[in-house]
Amino acid sequence: MNLQEIINESEKIVFFGGAGVSTESGIPDFRSVDGLYNQKYDYPPEEILSHTFFMRHTKEFYDFYRDKMLCLTAKPNQAHIKLAELEREGKLSSVITQNIDGLHSAAGSKKVLELHGSVHRNYCMKCGKFYSAEYILNSTGVPKCTCGGTIKPDVVLYEEQLDDNTVTQSINEISSCDTLIIAGTSLTVYPAAGMVRYFQGKHLVLINRDETPMDSSCDLVIHAKIGETLSF
Repeated sequence: MNLQEIINESEKIVFFGGAGVSTESGIPDFRSVDGLYNQKYDYPPEEILSHTFFMRHTKEFYDFYRDKMLCLTAKPNQAHIKLAELEREGKLSSVITQNIDGLHSAAGSKKVLELHGSVHRNYCMKCGKFYSAEYILNSTGVPKCTCGGTIKPDVVLYEEQLDDNTVTQSINEISSCDTLIIAGTSLTVYPAAGMVRYFQGKHLVLINRDETPMDSSCDLVIHAKIGETLSF
C-alpha cells in the first residue's frame, strides 16, 4: 500500500515527528552533517542546552539560544499544513512533536503534544509571569521579569524531565491509533523514541531522509523529504 491508501483506510492517525519535519522551514536540525552538534562553539551544544549550564552560565546560554534556537521568521511547510488539513478532515487525532518551534500550531493543528516544550512559552522563575518568544529575542543579556526574576524558556533542557501529563497523553494517543506516522526523527533520543513501542495498531509508517533502527519494523518506509512526501 502507498501512503495515500493507508491514510484513506485509517480512522485514527497519530503523527510523531522530530527535527526533520521543520528543516524544510529553514530550521536546522541537531545531528545531521550541518546540524548544530557539528558546528563549533566555545562549549558543545549539548552542554549549553543543559539545566546545569543554564543555571551557571545563563548569559552564555541565552547568547546561543537567541542565535540558534529562536527561528521566529520560519513559516510552516507543506508537512505542517497537510497535517492540519488531515486533522480538520477527522483523520488525524494528534501531532506528537519533539520540536519546540510551534510550527504545527501555526499551521492550524489543534491537538499538538510538545514533548520538549515550546520557545513561545517563557516564564519568570520567581513569580511565574509569562513572556513571549519575541520578548526573549529582543532582550539582551539575561532576560529579566518586571519582578527582577530570571526568565526561563519552557523547553526541556538536558538533565530535565519531560512533562508527565504530556508523556501520558502521547502514550495514550500512540497506543489507541490504527496508524502511526513517524517522521523526521532518528529515533535515538529517549525517552521520546521509546514511546513508539506502545503502538499496537495496523499501519506503522516511517518517513525520514536517513535509515533508522525502526525501518525493518515498518509497513511503509519512505526515505525522502517530509514536506514533499505529504504534498498530495
